[in-house]
Amino acid sequence: MSKPYVLSEGTRDRLSRTSTASIATQLYKRGLRNQFVQGVSIVTPKEKNMVGQAFTLRYIPAREDRNGLEVFRDPDHPQRVAVETCPPGQVLVMDARQDARAATAGSILVTRLAVRGCAGIVSDGGFRDVCGIGALEMSAYCAGPSAPTNLTLHEALDINVPIGCGGAAVFPGDVMVGDQDGVMVIPADLAEEISRDCECMEDFEDFVLEEVLGGASIIGLYPCTMDENMRKFEAWKTKHQEK
Repeated sequence: MSKPYVLSEGTRDRLSRTSTASIATQLYKRGLRNQFVQGVSIVTPKEKNMVGQAFTLRYIPAREDRNGLEVFRDPDHPQRVAVETCPPGQVLVMDARQDARAATAGSILVTRLAVRGCAGIVSDGGFRDVCGIGALEMSAYCAGPSAPTNLTLHEALDINVPIGCGGAAVFPGDVMVGDQDGVMVIPADLAEEISRDCECMEDFEDFVLEEVLGGASIIGLYPCTMDENMRKFEAWKTKHQEK
């Protein structure tokens, strides 16, 4: 049996400087078209990307005879266990069936994740106490603010199993990258390759932006279909590497 993928610091660093747009393009080139977590946004923008492997929690619709407040007395309640066992450096990803009418976590639980050194949290449901969550250094993404407790609509059930989040499949260990546009899911076996290709792609896009700001036409430049523009890019790279 092969060993589980472990995100390297080099790959983490490259992805921390890579836009989700670049990642989406690289995944599209490989035939993967549904890796963007739809309908979620960052609670408060951060300076650096959220990057970490997925640790998952699956919610099902709540049933009234199973979800009274007394369930939180159980030390094995899956929501609480997920918060206490999500490994440092990883991202807790919640499947709430894209239903933001009730919270899937609040500021106390999310603060606990941050204190434990987790890299972020993503939910396609709601969060309560979003001001407190937004004040944390850790990135947090959700479908919107929602005051009702999770028990109103959601029952936390399974930990670290394959889930859907915002319409995207998320497997434990997948690499989650979030910026101000949203969150992308990178299959673990592609993470290093994607990070390296994105680094080259973003260099090229920086060059293109400079050209466009200088008055250049995008025809033949983006995408690059003229040898002249590729030669300009190579010269641009050399110039910037010398700085």
